[in-house]
Amino acid sequence: MSHAAPDPSSGQGSAYDGLLEHHDVAGDASQWAFGTDFEDPLAGVDTTLPDGVDGAALAAYCLMLGDDALVMSHRLSEWCSNAPDLEEDIALANHALDLLGQARLLLARAAAADPACVPVLPEGSPVPAEDALAFFRDAGDFRNVRLVEVPHGDFAHVVVRLLLFSTVRLALLGRLTGSRDPVLAAIAAKGVKELTYHRDWSGRWFLTLAQGTEESRRRLLAALDALWPLYPELLATHPTEAALAEAGVGAAPGDVRDEVEVVLEQVLAVSGVERPQRGPLAGVRGRTGRDGLHTEALSRVLGEMQVVARAHPRGQW
Repeated sequence: MSHAAPDPSSGQGSAYDGLLEHHDVAGDASQWAFGTDFEDPLAGVDTTLPDGVDGAALAAYCLMLGDDALVMSHRLSEWCSNAPDLEEDIALANHALDLLGQARLLLARAAAADPACVPVLPEGSPVPAEDALAFFRDAGDFRNVRLVEVPHGDFAHVVVRLLLFSTVRLALLGRLTGSRDPVLAAIAAKGVKELTYHRDWSGRWFLTLAQGTEESRRRLLAALDALWPLYPELLATHPTEAALAEAGVGAAPGDVRDEVEVVLEQVLAVSGVERPQRGPLAGVRGRTGRDGLHTEALSRVLGEMQVVARAHPRGQW
């Protein structure tokens, strides 16, 4: 569908003004985050904290979920224009956008639950709280699991990482749709639809590569072997997660282990792939990604992701 060029004499200063008129959302800046056909998943949702829930604890929990989504989204976005064909290129970009949307909502919820967790920026900075959390924290302040931060390898590596990540996250968000926090429940309801597709996409590609050529199977097995030590961290329950689950607000990863294992066993069995016999990647004195312990890869990822925002903390885009 084509649109006529804006007529300067009409007072319509640019094509963007035209978009505002055509979509009848003039004055609503949120469309630039969600697109012109967006439906705000938090519209009408009660944003007050649930009774008896500590704001700092809820913020810490939202940072865990949000950082997972943010860093995974950035890794997937690196595949833009590098996928095997156009359709998969677009699919990976859409996966990245889905996770970025989840990250934005979760980081905003963290900031609302505990404003003290938001980095202090120079006076006059227009950066919203969720952006400050994404672009102005150092690696040690991030609470993502290490699986999402390690450098991506080939296409098989992307498929295996997304299968492990989406299977666990879908199970968790499924539990969170019943959260006592209406905001978390609404974010989870939106995310379940997205992650169902992510898991399906990666599962189908896992089977395709396993039963494809000798080379595709070799690469798939190599990716699975390399990433398997990072899988247990996805299912380890941090004390913060345990406390929020006990309060009826969060979901403990350990509680979805059986559900996740059933799905992965099905994928492995139908693909004719055996479960790797590798132990988990160790932490340091019990600390892992949830405690701010990361691989060197996260600092490099953040260096690239944050460079523009940090150079222009008062910038408006």
